[in-house]
Amino acid sequence: MNAHLIPPGENLEVEFKSDRDPLNDDDLIEALICLANAQGGTLYLGIENDGTVTGLHHSRPTDVSGLTAVVANRTAPSLQVRVECLPLQHARVAAISVQRSPEVVARSDGLVKRRRMDAHGQPECVPFLPHEYPSRRADFQMFDMSAEVMADATLADFDPLQRERLRSVIANNPRSDKSLMGLTDEQLEGALSLTITRDGVRRPTLLGLLLIGRTDSLRRLVPMHEVLFQVLDGTRVKVNEGSRAALIEIVEWLDLLSRGVNTEQEFNEGLFRIGIARVEVDALREAINNALVHRDYARRGPVRVCWQKSDLVISNPGGFVDGVTLANLLTTEPRPRNPALADAFKRLGLVDRTGRGVDMIYTGLLRFGRPAPDYSQSMADLVKLSINTEPADLAFVRMVLQEEARQNGALPFETLMVLTVLREARRISAADLAIHLQCLPAQASKLIEQLAEVGLVQAHGTGRGRQYTLSPQIYKQLGQGPAYAQQAGFDELQQVELIRNLLRQQARIKRQDVIALCRLSPRQAKHKLDQMVASGILARHGEKRGSYYTLAAPPSSSM
Repeated sequence: MNAHLIPPGENLEVEFKSDRDPLNDDDLIEALICLANAQGGTLYLGIENDGTVTGLHHSRPTDVSGLTAVVANRTAPSLQVRVECLPLQHARVAAISVQRSPEVVARSDGLVKRRRMDAHGQPECVPFLPHEYPSRRADFQMFDMSAEVMADATLADFDPLQRERLRSVIANNPRSDKSLMGLTDEQLEGALSLTITRDGVRRPTLLGLLLIGRTDSLRRLVPMHEVLFQVLDGTRVKVNEGSRAALIEIVEWLDLLSRGVNTEQEFNEGLFRIGIARVEVDALREAINNALVHRDYARRGPVRVCWQKSDLVISNPGGFVDGVTLANLLTTEPRPRNPALADAFKRLGLVDRTGRGVDMIYTGLLRFGRPAPDYSQSMADLVKLSINTEPADLAFVRMVLQEEARQNGALPFETLMVLTVLREARRISAADLAIHLQCLPAQASKLIEQLAEVGLVQAHGTGRGRQYTLSPQIYKQLGQGPAYAQQAGFDELQQVELIRNLLRQQARIKRQDVIALCRLSPRQAKHKLDQMVASGILARHGEKRGSYYTLAAPPSSSM
């Protein structure tokens, strides 16, 4: 392995440790449990903090695999690591890799630490405190904090007004579970896991306090719970309000405040007037309520809803749970951090009941010609969603409405995603499209070929070189005919030049040569050759299967 394969610097998952002294076992194991209690990663032993390779101490044995037993014997539960010796710049370096541990790992003397990023964006190892353990277990879905009984809470901490607000949601929300209507207070609280009966005594859960708790009780018993609503105009703060009320009240509060900011753009389609909000209402509700449901209620920090000039930012404490990443956000199975809270919100009709609210958020943006939602600024302890609120692309909206009318149904999320990607990238392969759709290339190929069959997409070439553009019909609907002509013209000129260059090298070609060279179907290759013969570029010789082509002789000049 060469030095350039070593990461350029330390981060949350990369640790450099000097071994010039050498490094003692206690410090080595401390660094490894820090990684295991965070995101996992690799410790490079024999590299200084600035990335300088100084190598392992001469006392280290040639075979460094013995470190695996040292680590396993000095940690609880035993930590399994993989050790590899790297010969770098005339020195040896040990790369010790460790997976993220679902259980909190301690050194055998009881030391427990975790790795995090400090205020300056640099990694540091800090004590892992007991009150932080539930968050860790919740990340791995080993613990549902929302379903836990609150030790110091009683039924007196429930607010009758919030209970009536809850009943109103059940009665008036068309998406709610109507089987909850008519239940007594005790039955309703049991059905939604707001209380749990132990030793004959009903005790409030965290979920119960969050949904129908008194504000003063929430402040006392759930101090991490807070929601901020902000409206910024550049650096000027126009609105900055916070609430620690029960979630049912907060949902209504956020909806009311957002109405004043979520202004509409007028759009006329035929005889109909359509109001296009800065953020589609269902997508907005799903994004906000998802933040309330999936936040980590053991971490400090509020759920934040911040309207800015050109985007809406929604953030919540607690990163993605184990198994959910930016690369599989669209395709992974629903994995709520707080299952009981998520189930209650589904039954109340406050979030999508299928658990695919992310699809709804994407659809609410894509069908109006806006960029896809952006989760890229999320971190290990924070999910941050940025939604573009620029004016909708009205030509794209009109195209979507016309296609939905033609197909007699709403365009699926995947179709909208393909159209959006092609509008931005101009042309793309199925393999590259699969990255955007977070699926296998074969699945992306099947989808885009289906769209080509219905006339939304046009295919170019065959085999691995096959690429796709929006169809002429779609470019026309978008008012971008010249853009399609540019794409098509590029293909035409490129193919003609490729055929000419091949003939300069081998004097004659057959149709099979053009199929392979330009990645065309047999019919497309024949059409291309016929065009070039008709325009005087090529000369055809022979008939049927025996036919071949040469460059046409230049016309002789007459004196």
